[in-house]
Amino acid sequence: MIHKEGRVFLVIIAIVFIAINVLAMYFFPELIIASYVLGIISIGGFLFFLQFFRNPKRITTKDEKNVIAPADGKVVVIEETKETEYLNEQRIQVSIFMSPLNVHVNRNPVTGTISYFKYHPGKYLVAWHPKSSTENERTSIVFKLINGTEIMLRQIAGAAARRIKWYVDKGSEVEQGGEFGFIKFGSRVDLFLPLNYKIKVKIGEHIKGGITTIAEIPD
Repeated sequence: MIHKEGRVFLVIIAIVFIAINVLAMYFFPELIIASYVLGIISIGGFLFFLQFFRNPKRITTKDEKNVIAPADGKVVVIEETKETEYLNEQRIQVSIFMSPLNVHVNRNPVTGTISYFKYHPGKYLVAWHPKSSTENERTSIVFKLINGTEIMLRQIAGAAARRIKWYVDKGSEVEQGGEFGFIKFGSRVDLFLPLNYKIKVKIGEHIKGGITTIAEIPD
């Protein structure tokens, strides 16, 4: 299935590739081999964008005792840090880097209510840059669980990702595993979890949004 964020883009890209190839054959009919090479490159380019906007069906096993992965990608940070925008306390930060080859759908890590939301315009540093979490274009989303605990999540644009999409706002009721956003091309998602949550992933681990358990919520 192709995600809704990519449908118009893919049509435009297809038209551009077709136009380039038609014009090349019209103006340079003698360059047969070059035309074949251009055609192969165009098909490859289109398939790249096609796979980027794929939206595989995911069945989330909902569990109020777990925080699930909000995105596909590689775990690049697990560390204690102070979150100063909203929570103003020490938290465990878990960061997930999404390469252009990953599925870029963002999913709710828990069931709850959005108690805080803010969009921040900003820079486009590479997603693994230490300052990308506070200086890049990003959204800050706080999920409030039924027990009152709050979990912050940030969608962060990378050097190539310059379009963050979100489908929630303050007061939205969300369900674990449901879509809350999409980030186009390479990007990153940060989670800020309470210190007493038991982290279930490791640095360098490749995870799946809506499937992998990031942390266990204590009783």
